[in-house]
Amino acid sequence: MKPFVVFLFVSRLLLAQGADNGVRHEFVIPNFHTESGAVLPAAHIVYGTWGTLNAAKDNVVLLPSHYLANYRGYTWLIGQDRALDPSKLFLVATELFGSGNSSSPSNTPEPFHGPRFPVMTIRDNVEAVHQLLTAELKVTHLRALIGFSMGAQQAFQWAVSYPDFASRIVATSGTAKTYGHGVVRLEGQIAALTTDPAFQNGDYATAPKKGLAAFGMVWAGWLYSQEWWRQELWRTTAKPGTTFEEYMNSFRTRFSADANDYILQARTWQKHDIGTTPGFGGDVEKALRSIKVPFLYMPSATDLYFPINDAQYEQAFIPHVTFLPIPSLWGHTAGAASNPADATFLNLNIGKFLAGF
Repeated sequence: MKPFVVFLFVSRLLLAQGADNGVRHEFVIPNFHTESGAVLPAAHIVYGTWGTLNAAKDNVVLLPSHYLANYRGYTWLIGQDRALDPSKLFLVATELFGSGNSSSPSNTPEPFHGPRFPVMTIRDNVEAVHQLLTAELKVTHLRALIGFSMGAQQAFQWAVSYPDFASRIVATSGTAKTYGHGVVRLEGQIAALTTDPAFQNGDYATAPKKGLAAFGMVWAGWLYSQEWWRQELWRTTAKPGTTFEEYMNSFRTRFSADANDYILQARTWQKHDIGTTPGFGGDVEKALRSIKVPFLYMPSATDLYFPINDAQYEQAFIPHVTFLPIPSLWGHTAGAASNPADATFLNLNIGKFLAGF
């Protein structure tokens, strides 16, 4: 497998060398009702596809996106020499609300523009994609569903909301609930962004660049493991001659998308809890026990966003779980193949898991 180049985490994450970028599509849902009670007159879902949908429509794999990612965020899995072969499978990769392409604070007209865009939940995203699959593509069952980070959050929600919709589910670097520490971490990043006077409570005339720089620096402290920093593994992706100070300060300019979009998806992340799915009364353990299908759970051993202890707690309640931590120092990014070793580990084990059909 060719080496991967680490790009801006999230929206430019890991475009593998020579990878097919897929075909872009857009689906519009009129009068989309959100969990908050707001109704979007037109909810846009951007998605990409690889391969061909067969006549039986039973070769579909869903790849729900992660934080501020576009539909190309899973190219590390796609290829004839990887876990997902588009010559055999039909791959559908969707973009979350707030991606800047799907309906977002930045691209929605009033009365929902900017800070007035409703806070969306993971369940809102799952419901929208369910409509995309069933109404647009006429797909009623998935061969598999694979999600990284906020995509893993969606994977858990699909397993609970639609327990028979997918034959197999994979979650990497993500949990079934955002626990207290994760909520606090995200709140710190939001606070760093919004304290910029230019933010103007979300009605900014120009981008709050100081806030975005602070947001990036907070993000940097959580993205990789402490040991990754101690061993200076950043040198494996930095340009030759880059100093530590230069690499560290590069995070100040890594976030240049719309600030309200960043906040919207952070709020979505914070609110995630499969226990609050109707019928479970806030009981995450009960919700986990309801998962019916084989579930490959792959936390990163050094993830600071979704600590492995949270994953160890959750896996005990999933009936048909294969619990396989990623033995990596690359923190949260290990779940999206941010280095060759993790790419090999993920493709090998996800491929084996899917081969059980």
